[in-house]
Amino acid sequence: MLIEASFGVIQEEKSDAIALGVFQGKERLDAALSHVDTALNGQIGRLMAKGVVTGKTGEVSVIHPDGRIPARLVILVGVGKPQNLDRGVLRRASALATKKARELGAETVSTALHTLVGQDLSGRTAAEAVAQGAVMGLYRFAELKTVKPDRPDTKRFTLVESDPSKIQQVTQGAKAGQIVGESVCFARDLTNLPANALTPFRMSEIAQSIAGICNLKVTILDQADITKLGMNAFLSVARGSHNPPRFIVLEHNQGKADLPAVALVGKAVTFDSGGISLKPGAGMEAMKGDMAGGAAVLGAIRAAALLNLPIRVVGLIPATENMPGGGASRPGDVEKSMKGLTIEIISTDAEGRLCLADALTYAKEYSPDAIFDIATLTGACSVALGSGAAGVMGDEKLTILLQEAGSKSGDRVWPLPLFEEYQEQIKSDVADVKNSGGRPAGASTAGCFLQRFVPDGVPWAHIDMAGVSMESKGTPETPKGAAGYGVALFVELLRNWR
Repeated sequence: MLIEASFGVIQEEKSDAIALGVFQGKERLDAALSHVDTALNGQIGRLMAKGVVTGKTGEVSVIHPDGRIPARLVILVGVGKPQNLDRGVLRRASALATKKARELGAETVSTALHTLVGQDLSGRTAAEAVAQGAVMGLYRFAELKTVKPDRPDTKRFTLVESDPSKIQQVTQGAKAGQIVGESVCFARDLTNLPANALTPFRMSEIAQSIAGICNLKVTILDQADITKLGMNAFLSVARGSHNPPRFIVLEHNQGKADLPAVALVGKAVTFDSGGISLKPGAGMEAMKGDMAGGAAVLGAIRAAALLNLPIRVVGLIPATENMPGGGASRPGDVEKSMKGLTIEIISTDAEGRLCLADALTYAKEYSPDAIFDIATLTGACSVALGSGAAGVMGDEKLTILLQEAGSKSGDRVWPLPLFEEYQEQIKSDVADVKNSGGRPAGASTAGCFLQRFVPDGVPWAHIDMAGVSMESKGTPETPKGAAGYGVALFVELLRNWR
């Protein structure tokens, strides 16, 4: 979809549809809405007076202008009360409007949503939110369907700006919003793919393709490389599968030592059967999405490169399957990690932390100023927080930065503790540590396990996205399926790094 900014007035746009925001409880119409209302002989005002159009968040109304303006459709979307207007409201409004436009067969859409002014909303920020919402709202995964959707995709989305002094910032915002939105959708595509289409090797090929497009340095470590490095915790997960593992490294601004450096580590178990500790069969098909953390890192570093963010970013993605083959690890096995710590494997279904343990250790090679890992790690976190937020634990300052980034990006996080008492649950009688502390405080004990493998002196935060990686019902911005969680969170974090 082409997204652009254009100088003009919304009522004269020749697009199939124009989209406008309506405030709730605001007597005076904003400029763009007022101009369209005048062109429609007061039709919008009359609908509002009758209570047909209220401006409540999520409300969508359609007017057929019958030739009074060039557009054949006017889509009014509620944006709630003026004091509550923020990026999230604009993203959702834009997503709702563009989805309705596609539903009605409109292939070109123009909007003035970005001209709505809220607290802490610059023109550039508002334009970015509107563009991002349009891209995310129009997402659908139809790659594997032989019968394609009957409604064509929107071909052009235009942000119409009547103030020529603002065109540049609106253009910049629209471009950034498109990059972030498309990077989220890229992560969704990966996570929605079935495991036979997204093996560890295929994931490494996709990473190489992204590196070529985005001018990233890419390094792919195969099984021999991984073995040579002593990543036995990671290898223990891979041994049961016929598909060999890959360790993917992507670098943005590689070699620019004057820039701050952040490492992003993403779990990428392309299918998780649970291994010998086999999961129940019902619902196991969802375990194709156990690589959502790796997809988030790929999407985030793609966006960081295309946005040319002035920061060094290293993406580390251990990619493997977890299968119950003849060579698979058994409960009770002990493996020596890359760091040198020995790990007693209590459950082979607690495999993600084994992959991340060696990846966190390897991050030391890049001398990062901070390390963030993201993973669909524990059902316990999903039980604790549901689909409202991901859990975050680790360094207090990093946790605060993630909370701030989450509130703006829409990818919310909520802190969970790493109390010293939880360390007792992962003590092993035969090794340095065991990979499962049981059901109580399961998300926090998993975090305590990972903490053992973080390079000394490097601030670290762990994001458990188990409850937010998939959307079960569908929202304006996120259709049912993979959410692409984490991409927008990391982009917001990285662009404001300090």
